[in-house]
Amino acid sequence: MNVFFAEFFGTAMIIVFGGGVVANVLLNKTKGNNGGWIVITFGWAVGVFTGVLIAAPISGAHLNPAVTLALVLANKFSLSLLPLYISAQLLGAMFGAALVWLAYKKHFDATDDGDLKLAVFCTAPNIRSYWYNVLTEVIGTYVLALAVLYMAEPEVGLGSLNALPVAIVVLGLGLSLGGPTGYAINPARDLGPRIMHFFLPIPLKRDSDWKYSWVPVLGPMVGAALAAVMYTLFQG
Repeated sequence: MNVFFAEFFGTAMIIVFGGGVVANVLLNKTKGNNGGWIVITFGWAVGVFTGVLIAAPISGAHLNPAVTLALVLANKFSLSLLPLYISAQLLGAMFGAALVWLAYKKHFDATDDGDLKLAVFCTAPNIRSYWYNVLTEVIGTYVLALAVLYMAEPEVGLGSLNALPVAIVVLGLGLSLGGPTGYAINPARDLGPRIMHFFLPIPLKRDSDWKYSWVPVLGPMVGAALAAVMYTLFQG
C-alpha cells in the first residue's frame, strides 16, 4: 500500500499546484488574476517537481498512467502493478482537484464564467478539431514519455534526482506545445479533476465537456506507447 499512497499523494500534488495556478490566474478576485500562460506553465512544472520528489523514493513517481504504460511496454515495470498505479493516480488527481476547489471556493463563487471554472479542472482545445487535438496530445506525451524512459531507473521509474529534469521537460512542453490543447499529457490529470468538476457543488458551472474527455486519455496513451516502441528499438 505504500506505493499506492506515494502515487496518490504525488499525483495530488501535481493537481494542487497545477489546478491551483490555473485557478489563481483565471478566477475572479485572486491575487494572480490574469497572470498569463507563463505563470501557469511554471505552476504545473513545480507541481511535477514536488510530486516526483515526494513519490520517487517509494513508487518511482510515475504519477501518470501514460508514463506507467510506457514503462511497462519498455520492460522497465511489471504489468501486474499497472492497475494499482493507475487507480492511485486517478484517485490522487481527484483528491488534488477537491483541495483546489476548497482553497478557491470563494473565488469560484465570485466567477460567473462556466468555461473558466471548467478550465481549472481539465483541458480544452482552443480550436476544436478532435483528431488534431489527439495528435497534439500524442506528440506532447511522446516527448514526455521518451524523456522519462531515458531518466528512469531500471524496474522502478523516476528517481528523486530526476525531479528537476522531468519538471523542466514539463515546463518546456507547456511553453512549446501547450497552446492547442492545454497539454494534458496525463490521462489522470485530466479525467480525475473532470470527474470532480461534475460532482462538486460549483455555482453556475457548465457541463463537464464529456464529449472531449476521451481526447486527453487516448492521446497520451498512444504517445506513451509510441515512445516505448522507439525506446525499445533504440536500446535493441
